[in-house]
Amino acid sequence: MTARSESPRSRRERPAKPALTREGIVATAVEIMRAEGLQKVTARRLAQELDTGPASLYVYFRNTAELHAAVLDDLLGTVEPPPAEGDWRERLERLLASYMLVLFEHPSLARSALVSRPGGRHYLNLIETLLALLDEGGVAPAQAAWGVDLLLQVATATAAEHSTRDESATAQDEWDAISRAVHGASAQTHPHIAALASQLLSGTGPERLSWGFQALIHGIAHTATPADDVT
Repeated sequence: MTARSESPRSRRERPAKPALTREGIVATAVEIMRAEGLQKVTARRLAQELDTGPASLYVYFRNTAELHAAVLDDLLGTVEPPPAEGDWRERLERLLASYMLVLFEHPSLARSALVSRPGGRHYLNLIETLLALLDEGGVAPAQAAWGVDLLLQVATATAAEHSTRDESATAQDEWDAISRAVHGASAQTHPHIAALASQLLSGTGPERLSWGFQALIHGIAHTATPADDVT
């Protein structure tokens, strides 16, 4: 005599699915990004992972760009705060370096950050800390407000550029082509390039990045904003 197969379980007998929350969606999105890359963080892929329909996710996020911005904001929670003591410029630079390190670890997120700005608490904490350091250095409030945007733009663009270059299989060939072009420039047609060829391509490591940040910080501290444009 064959054993009777079990009858299908009623939906009422199945364990209830956990309620969707914004935090839970973001946490799952981060897991997918770490395992499969940011390009896989879509409403369809998330819905599959969370056992729900894509439409239910739009209650929390209007589009993919907003979701990616939330993922970035979550990761910004790992940005290390600057030390409490020391020169404010150096501490500001260290904070920006920590921000860039987060982007370096996730190249696709660095490129996404160029067009999608987060608005969560970790991003606000980053802005607040940058403004506090500029205020500590005596930078005028309006200059600090505009300067924060400039500092983050440069940091984000630099991280996106370097991470893209690191992923490119032809990066060395492209660099070699640029080097040949610069060093081969004629002193007659391009005298300034010919004279500064070595300097143009030098300092591609942390020293050049540090110089760039210090140049920006100095400029922000000493360049007034147009009074008529500041409200």
